[in-house]
Amino acid sequence: MRRRRPLLLGLVVAAPLSAVARGSSGGAEAAAPAPWRPSRPIRLVVPVAAGGSQDAVARILARPMSDALGQLVVVENLPGAAGNLGFRAVARARPDGHTLLAGSDGLSINKSLFPRLDFDPVEGFAAVSWVVRVPQVLVVRADRSWAREGGGFDAFLRDARRAAPAVGTTGIGSLAHLLGEEIQEAVGVRWTHVPYRGGAPAVTDVLARATDAALVNIGAASGQVRAGALHGLFVSSAQRVAALPEVPTIIETGPLREGVVGWHGIVAPAGTAPAVLATLDAAVQAALARPEVVARLIALGVEPVSERPERLAAVIRSDAERWGAVIRRARIAPG
Repeated sequence: MRRRRPLLLGLVVAAPLSAVARGSSGGAEAAAPAPWRPSRPIRLVVPVAAGGSQDAVARILARPMSDALGQLVVVENLPGAAGNLGFRAVARARPDGHTLLAGSDGLSINKSLFPRLDFDPVEGFAAVSWVVRVPQVLVVRADRSWAREGGGFDAFLRDARRAAPAVGTTGIGSLAHLLGEEIQEAVGVRWTHVPYRGGAPAVTDVLARATDAALVNIGAASGQVRAGALHGLFVSSAQRVAALPEVPTIIETGPLREGVVGWHGIVAPAGTAPAVLATLDAAVQAALARPEVVARLIALGVEPVSERPERLAAVIRSDAERWGAVIRRARIAPG
């Protein structure tokens, strides 16, 4: 994990995805503006049902953020329409720092997957903090030939050229689905995509022999891999991950030349003032400075990060271009 940034409460460090005018200083003698502080509890909208990693990350952050801000941070689950109900609620909220979104790569994906939305999933938000990376992992049962010495992803691909394996993912238009499409395009094979509502049922069906493999976030499968029931063929990140250090990366196994990870983070409605974004980012960084918070995040199978908000804003935009191209080439439509 990278060295954490110092907490600069009140300085302009957060970058909105949409254009935000930045005032110029009138000179060295100009007084710095007072740090913004919330005046009432903050609503942190989670656009998925309770129980998954995105919800868990938000709940882990809520208490230490409350401590740093002096106001309660209240987690509210608002699932539905592939996250768009929650996205829309925050995009249309007053940009005053009191309504936030527990965002994810779904913002970038939904821009192209749902082209007729009445809000912009990318330009409708301002980046506050990138909290964790979420690598994906391709798993098979440990008793399959692909899991034995001399097997691996190369053997999986050889068999896939003879008979298309059934590969479960976390749903149509999910990061795992789009990553799978990109891999198939790169290596010239096709497998049968089996979408699920989340990673847990996809893993369950691999164990039950209903499918051949599952491409899911690490948190959904790492326990079964460590227990010896599943075998990881690759993790999608550029570097090996602490949760599954024995599993090679997607670069080591060869299908792609760069790593691919999802993310969970905090975003605010576009137009939120820089001073407000800075205070909120500082509260997240204060939470991530707590060892117990980091330990709980790592236990989920995610990787805590300390990236500048500008970096998150850039990733959201670049992912929107990348996954939009995959969606168009593969002609993916929401189920």
